[in-house]
Amino acid sequence: MANKINVKLIMELKAAGLSQNTIAKTRHISKASVSDVVHIAYEKRISYEDIRDKSDDEIYRLFYPDKFAVETMFRQPDYPYVHNELKKVGVTLKLLWQEYKDTCNKEGGISVGYTKFCEDYSKYTAACSLSNHLEHKPGQTCEVDWSGPGMQIVNRDTGEISKVHLFVACLPYSQYAYVEPTLDEKQDTWLRCHIHMYEFFGGVPVRTTSDNLKTGVIKHPKEGDIILNDAYEALGSHYVTAIMPTGVRKPKHYPQNHIIFKIGRTTLDYWQSRQIFRDNKSA
Repeated sequence: MANKINVKLIMELKAAGLSQNTIAKTRHISKASVSDVVHIAYEKRISYEDIRDKSDDEIYRLFYPDKFAVETMFRQPDYPYVHNELKKVGVTLKLLWQEYKDTCNKEGGISVGYTKFCEDYSKYTAACSLSNHLEHKPGQTCEVDWSGPGMQIVNRDTGEISKVHLFVACLPYSQYAYVEPTLDEKQDTWLRCHIHMYEFFGGVPVRTTSDNLKTGVIKHPKEGDIILNDAYEALGSHYVTAIMPTGVRKPKHYPQNHIIFKIGRTTLDYWQSRQIFRDNKSA
């Protein structure tokens, strides 16, 4: 019940003499929710003394009997488990929702929909301060990197297996992404991928943010100027974009959000798209 109003807290603060606006502002509760609780308490003639010794669920059922009945129909996902599983390579919210849904079906429970699952996970991470919130502006930044785990392609005539690397770029404001498969991670390949990316986006961002990879960054001290190699610096000068590597050992400077791809009318997250590319190349 991620959206459940903390009725008991509102009633307690109201009984202590705080105004509705003060309760909403200091406890980060919407004014509409505070007003609704106060209005229901007035209509049903419920005071804080009446509910002081009751549990939160009992109070919520007393104030919102219809909502309580609907919400308790669904088995709530284990979001701490979901958060830990997402740290593993290849795991997505879609896969975890399907796992949760299958478990509910086996045990006779009712699962929440995928959209609700994602929304409540987002609220869980925000409430627990598990990730930092970054504000982005359109066209300001583009994030680039190699994808991490490699892929393979199979020559259907000879059976030869070759390793494939993925250059991945994302505009964080819109999550619009560009992906290019390559056979190596050499400097020339890295630079060509940037050129193709700018052509694909139809423009150049103010900043191009990369990891501290050896194909682009010579030195990134904690204090002092960042030193790029000549070719990468020349690329930035030619396209008039600031090449800005992330802080060393500062993972939150480089968001690890799921990148969204749009292929035709189908929307996929990054790891789903990797699987599709892998299946097509292996076919």
